[in-house]
Amino acid sequence: MAADAAPTSARTPHFRPRRFRFQPAAMELHAAFARSPRGAVKVARTVAAMVVLLCFAVSRAPGACTALAAFEAAFTGLFLLLYLLRLDKELPWLCWPLADIFNSVIAALFLLVVCLSAIIVQTNHGTVAGGVIGLILLVLCVVDAVLLFKKISFNRPRGSDTTTK
Repeated sequence: MAADAAPTSARTPHFRPRRFRFQPAAMELHAAFARSPRGAVKVARTVAAMVVLLCFAVSRAPGACTALAAFEAAFTGLFLLLYLLRLDKELPWLCWPLADIFNSVIAALFLLVVCLSAIIVQTNHGTVAGGVIGLILLVLCVVDAVLLFKKISFNRPRGSDTTTK
């Protein structure tokens, strides 16, 4: 009877699902990222997106222009915070640089259409200024995508920056 009355902890496996644990002590700014070329491009993208949003909002541009600028400013700002706070290391289940590349490419395509239409229609000076700065933002999106693509390691272990001979 003693063999049948084994404790319940011995019968159940010792598998516990891994839970995300928030550690406020680990939430310090990654200052080296802000000084890197990728960080400088990301900051410039965020500032340019805010300026485009301001130009489109003040000039009462069509809703698509303002909405695109708002989404671009929000997503770029979120990716900037993600990298500055090193949350990409805390959430490794998603390839964050690849998600950022998709964001950059899709934003560049939408910016091309919206900013060219804002420049061609020439509703007022604010939409033209927003369109021109939006084209500068488009170039920054392409530069950001190229820098991120160089960071992603294909057929190499992660974190290795050396090339094979």
